[in-house]
Formats: sequence, structure tokens, C-alpha cells
Amino acid sequence: MIQDQQRVPHDARKTMQRRQFVTTVAAAAAATLAPQVRAQDSSNAIVLGQSCALTGFSAELGLQYHLGAQLYFDDLNARGGIAQREIKLRVLDDGYEPERCFANTKRFVQDDVFALFGYLGTPTSVAALPLVQQSRTLMFAPLTGSQAVRQQNLRHLVYNVRASYAEETALMVRQLTGLGLKKIAVFHQNDAYGQSGLEGVTSALALHGLTPVETATVERNAAVPKSAVQKLVAKRPDVIVQVCTYAACAEFVREARAAGYGGQFYNVSFVGTQALQTALGKEAEGVVVTQVVPSPFKTSHPATREFHAALAKSDKKIQPNYSSMEGFLAARVFSEALRRAASSGRITRESTIAALDALNGQQVAGFPVSFQSQTEKARFVELSMLTGDGKVRV
Repeated sequence: MIQDQQRVPHDARKTMQRRQFVTTVAAAAAATLAPQVRAQDSSNAIVLGQSCALTGFSAELGLQYHLGAQLYFDDLNARGGIAQREIKLRVLDDGYEPERCFANTKRFVQDDVFALFGYLGTPTSVAALPLVQQSRTLMFAPLTGSQAVRQQNLRHLVYNVRASYAEETALMVRQLTGLGLKKIAVFHQNDAYGQSGLEGVTSALALHGLTPVETATVERNAAVPKSAVQKLVAKRPDVIVQVCTYAACAEFVREARAAGYGGQFYNVSFVGTQALQTALGKEAEGVVVTQVVPSPFKTSHPATREFHAALAKSDKKIQPNYSSMEGFLAARVFSEALRRAASSGRITRESTIAALDALNGQQVAGFPVSFQSQTEKARFVELSMLTGDGKVRV
């Protein structure tokens, strides 16, 4: 079934409108910083610190994720918060650069935020991990599927809401090999994020006695090299799996098709469905994206109904898409843990961690919560296909 989304603008207006969108949403995100809360002890509020891209090549993904989370927290605060305590989401821009994320995290730790929330990306989240371990500060719902944030030594410190890239790529490979498509190439970012996706594809293919027919890379926050396009197109793969940001993925799709490639493109969820679709316009037709949260357009799901109810009450212009839905859902799950911590007595990091551990294997708003490896099979992941007229098939 096809669910309607915002129509993709005509090519002549696409670039200008996308720039206007980023500028508008960046201003909205920046507004959430005023007034800033410097330290957890300076207010009765529960202060969360978020480092994510508000500018740069991944800005649309970071902005939408942030606004989705803020949407839930605003609605919750309007209803009295948690035990009459407001939740404040303090966001700092890192431009999807590890060094800036490290500096932001150091500032959050020094200010003694209650938890780190909704960090964007693998290289940035990984850069923050030493500070997380040193300070024993909780990190919740980083927007990455990398195994690097799922290590056993991070248990009780990092809680992942989304499925891993290994699970996303395993679903891709199962479907493709089931259709008899075995020549699979990988175009990936040359960093921890891209390597994690490549490893997922390679491991999944190995179960079928296969290996990637070719791989090529792009540097983070950089243009796609023509040599990468030529290298993969020359192998004539059935499918090219992309593990990059939306800007690089969109550029590669256009260049590969211009070079005569007629196969399919598969993307992991981090690409940002709406951002990729906006960047591609009509060329989005047939591009596949794995999803780790329910469709933001199918209100048959309880979480989506809650999402739309909050949107209807909000005076902010927030797009219903997969990125904002994921931010909303992450905020919803964390708030459920805070509610349980409050009901057990006092809200502390320790009581919140205990509440999160108790949530493992349960559902929140119909969404399966699976923080630990023994319940990996319960994690949500499904395939979707983009159309050329701004819709998503699931």
C-alpha cells in the first residue's frame, strides 16, 4: 500500500526549496536552546544533551530527528512532565564531525546533564564513547546501527532503540538472494559507519556462500568521486547497497544511472528517507530503504497514532517522516523509563537504568523494545521503496 507524503518539488525549484527548508528548521531547532540550562542541579528539570548535525551534509536528518524528539517532550511537558518535572532537550550542532561531537559531549558532561540523547551517526557517537565510559553518563538512542555502540562493555551505559546495521543488511540480503539476485556491490562511507554496513552485508552474504562483487568508498562530508561510480558500474551488479549519507547516496544514484547502470539501489535507514527522496526527486523511483521504526504515515500503528496526535496539537511545522518519527519514538521510550523510575521513588540515573533494563523485551506504544543482544530478534526492521512522486511503499 502507498502512503502519501509531501510531494517532491520540481527539479527547477528543488535546490532552492531544500536550502530554505534547512534554514527554517535550523532556526526552529536553535530556538530550543533558549533559555539554556547550564547544569542539571540548577533546575528541577531533567536536562538531556544532544549532539547532532544541524548544519552540513547531514543537517536534514539531524534536524528532523531532533524536532521529532522535541515534539514528544513538548507534549509531555504540557501534560505536567514526569512527576511535575520538565524535560529539557539541549542540542548542540556538531556538523556530523567527530571532533566537534567530542567537544559537545565534554561540555555536556561538565554541565552534568542527566543523560546524552539522540546522538547522530557512528563516527560522532564513537568519538563520545570515551567520555561516556569515563563519566558513567547514560547515552540513549544514538542514531546509528553500528556494533561499536553495542559492545558488552557498554551495557548499562548505552541503550540502543533502533535495530543494528547487521540486522538491516541481513534483511536486504535475505530478500535479494531469495529473488535470485546474488551480484551485490557496496558503496560505503570511508569511516566506522560505512565499515559497519559493509561488514553487515559481507556477513549476510557469507551465509549464502557469497561475497560482495565490488566495493567503493566516499569520504565523510565529501563529494562522490567519479572513480567510485566507474568502479562499481563496471562490475554490473544486480544491486548496489549504499551505506552513506543522503547527499552522497543521491549523487551516486544520479551518476550511476547516467553511466548506464540499470540495477537497484538499497540503503540503510541512516540515509534519511525524506532527505534522500527530496534530494533525488523523480529519480527516487525504485530506490529501497530499510526502516527501523513504523511508518509515520500508517496510523494503524499505536506509535504513529500518538505521533500524529502530538503533531495536531503542535504549533511547530514538523514534517511527518521517518526521521522525525524515530526522534519521537526515542523520546517516548525514554520517557516511559523515567515514568517507571519516578513510580519507584526518586528519578536518578540509577533508577532510570533499572527502569530501562526492566523495559527490555517489552513494548512501548506497540513498538518492541530490545536493548540487549538476547532479544535481537524482536527488533523492528522492514523494507520500503521510494516512488518518483514523493511516496513510500512498505
